[in-house]
Amino acid sequence: MNQYINILLAFIGGVFLAMQGGLNAQLGVQLKNPLLASLTAFFFSMLFALLAVILSIKNVPKTALLLSIPKHLWFTGAFFSVIGIGLYYYTIPKLGISTMISLGLFGQLIFSAVAGHYGWFGLPQEPMVIKKVFGLLAMTIGILLINKS
Repeated sequence: MNQYINILLAFIGGVFLAMQGGLNAQLGVQLKNPLLASLTAFFFSMLFALLAVILSIKNVPKTALLLSIPKHLWFTGAFFSVIGIGLYYYTIPKLGISTMISLGLFGQLIFSAVAGHYGWFGLPQEPMVIKKVFGLLAMTIGILLINKS
């Protein structure tokens, strides 16, 4: 796939994540419980994902493949997702969506730069070069400016 299409899709994904954060934070306010909003969002996400799988799957994974997957990979991503999304829904009504998303993005940038540098989670190593350090510094300054009252 063309790299420009991938960039556009990543951008759209970010827009959708901000939208879902705002909408589901509002659901949490209405329900008076951000964790209940998380549960609702994950339930419907599961239904939408199930529909997408049913419509797109060509081959069902073999039992041997399923059993060979390390046990922790079945639940740890979901665990961190529930915590992260729950924190989004809790803090968006308190901080505002642009503040929360910018701070959340800052956490993602810093963590992903460190994780990429060391190749954590079995992903490709992306060395911390001076250009990346300056980019992170520029993003940090931008986030500080966005959040300065």
